[in-house]
Amino acid sequence: MNHWIPTEGLSYPLGATWNNELQGFNFSLYSKAATTLELYFFKKDNPSQPVYSFSFDPIKNKTSTIWHCFIQESALNAADSYAYRVDGPSEIGNNFNYHKLLTDPWAKAIFFPTTFSRSAATLNDDNIGRAALGLLIKRDSNLVNFDSDKSKIHYHDLIIYEMHIRGFTKHDSSGVSNKFKGTFSGVVEKIPYLQELGITAVELMPIYQFDPQEGNYWGYMTMNFFTPHHIYGSSNDSWELVKEFKKMVMALHTAGIEVILDVIYNHTVEGGKQGPVYSFKGIDNSSYYLLTPDMKHYANDAGTGNVMRTSHRIVRKLILDSLRYWVTEMHIDGFRFDLATIFTRNDDTTVNLINPSILEEISMDSILSKVRLIAEPWDISSYQLGRTFPGSSWAQWNGVYRDDIRKLIKSEDNMVATAMTRIYGSPDLFPEMPPFNCKPWQSINFITSHDGFSLYDLVAYNQKHNLQNGLNNSDGSYDNHSWNCGWEGDENVPLDIILLRKKQAKNLMTVMMFSNGIPMFRMGDEFLNTQKGNNNPFNQDNETSWINWNRKNEFDDFFRFTKMLIELRKKHPSICRGHFWGTDVQWFGVDGGQTDISYSSKTLAFLLKGTSMNDDDFYVIINCYWESLTFHLPFNIFGWKMVIDTSFTSPKDINTFEKSVPILNPYYFVQSRSIAVLQKRFD
Repeated sequence: MNHWIPTEGLSYPLGATWNNELQGFNFSLYSKAATTLELYFFKKDNPSQPVYSFSFDPIKNKTSTIWHCFIQESALNAADSYAYRVDGPSEIGNNFNYHKLLTDPWAKAIFFPTTFSRSAATLNDDNIGRAALGLLIKRDSNLVNFDSDKSKIHYHDLIIYEMHIRGFTKHDSSGVSNKFKGTFSGVVEKIPYLQELGITAVELMPIYQFDPQEGNYWGYMTMNFFTPHHIYGSSNDSWELVKEFKKMVMALHTAGIEVILDVIYNHTVEGGKQGPVYSFKGIDNSSYYLLTPDMKHYANDAGTGNVMRTSHRIVRKLILDSLRYWVTEMHIDGFRFDLATIFTRNDDTTVNLINPSILEEISMDSILSKVRLIAEPWDISSYQLGRTFPGSSWAQWNGVYRDDIRKLIKSEDNMVATAMTRIYGSPDLFPEMPPFNCKPWQSINFITSHDGFSLYDLVAYNQKHNLQNGLNNSDGSYDNHSWNCGWEGDENVPLDIILLRKKQAKNLMTVMMFSNGIPMFRMGDEFLNTQKGNNNPFNQDNETSWINWNRKNEFDDFFRFTKMLIELRKKHPSICRGHFWGTDVQWFGVDGGQTDISYSSKTLAFLLKGTSMNDDDFYVIINCYWESLTFHLPFNIFGWKMVIDTSFTSPKDINTFEKSVPILNPYYFVQSRSIAVLQKRFD
């Protein structure tokens, strides 16, 4: 052991690290421009009165741009939490304010005193007693025994379910124990439901700590990248929250369900110039945030007030350390990166599509390269979907798939040829030929997500109804292709309209499940949950956003359809392949000949042969026309059965092959705005 460690500390690892041999903590913080650094220690029951403080000596306690010290536990006067004060020159680009208590960016648990105040963080005054504090963690971080934890990796049977932790079980109808409503433990109680539905991966909307007073229900305004959000636990203890999260992950793994986190490394909750100062702004503003070339303003390509400077080495280290922590300590199976195109920004705010460092480092990392990496490949200034996005091996949210399939089922013109491309796996976006050699699984196919209407609202509203519960939120941008089926909303809606809405929703689900690529849908869509026309409820922590489980009883027929559709897809690996379908798919029209791809066409059919995959054959007939049509079948009908017809009511709309009706004629009559699926067993 080097003799200077007990007095001067080490520059690595960043954060507060317990040293059991020396019975103390090593503290390490990056700040290139700071001239003064102090540590303050508190007891949680009195966050306004420090019990110990330490002033860093820039000669002894600084190595290059890293400030560091080692403090014996015996000197801390039983402190359990800490924060920094940082000061430096008032040059353009800096944002130092010695009066502000700042949380450690590498803190592994955060404490919010009852006197915590967001507004105090926006003022120039001292916010002691009103600031969030990092917790001193000396216990073993692996509070849950993960030795027996085995996560099953899914391939053709991957079904992604987008979930908001609080919204999933917070509603009184969830059936979850009162103590666990809206928590990680609440999800555990609902695991049998997820298994019944057939979900094989949950994609959790942001669970990283965000500002409890910012009014953001979704959580896309990260405050700390290592800690779970404090209200998602059933205990007020921040370290018990970590344990509860780990238990949820292990329970999901035991059930064969992967855990994917929706993460935001493109911006933070500190916002623009008028935003609060919690951490990064006050520690080293110009290193952590991307500024305009004149250094006077924050780049704002995320539309949130700031953008992280992901081209800077300390920000890249923060992101990599955070991701590795969630994989190694929390056993996370993958990440969906919000506005991942921010990773392509150079220091001068231009876009680098050749080799942005952070994407390369994540993709080649020995730990991170083994988990799922999913990009949202756009921001407000750059759209990089498909081969343009430089994370060449990443999967991507396919927003074009969403829009095009919506337009097809809505019966918009000139959509048949485009829909064929989307169903095939979007090879125009993800080219299968050299030099790209993309794969269809890189396309995350979705019709709905948190960002926009729910599936039911997509077929029940033409207009956005975003003023609810006294809160107004800005319009989303993804619902231009909704159709209310002839009646706006749910007030006094006629039965025939309800039946048409169900059919349209079944059509959307069926196309998605019979497309090559990975399907994803949002929680509650399986029983037509509604947000009453609100397409952007980011600030609605109420029944607008919470899943109403009474809808499952009301639309149990649609739940049955979705469940059986998922089961059908998972049983047949020929639908979702590691490669494109190639010659195993043939496209047809109403007469059994070529598909009509003319401007006004509303019909298509395709035969997917499963022989090369030792699987069944499927014939999918899509009639988006507003009249019924007779489709001629281009094959010998012997052995074929009708397994899906979305025009039928439950339970005739979908059945197993064994219970399905044989095809007796060389044609199939498809009702208006309906989809039929025929199946033949592999011999």
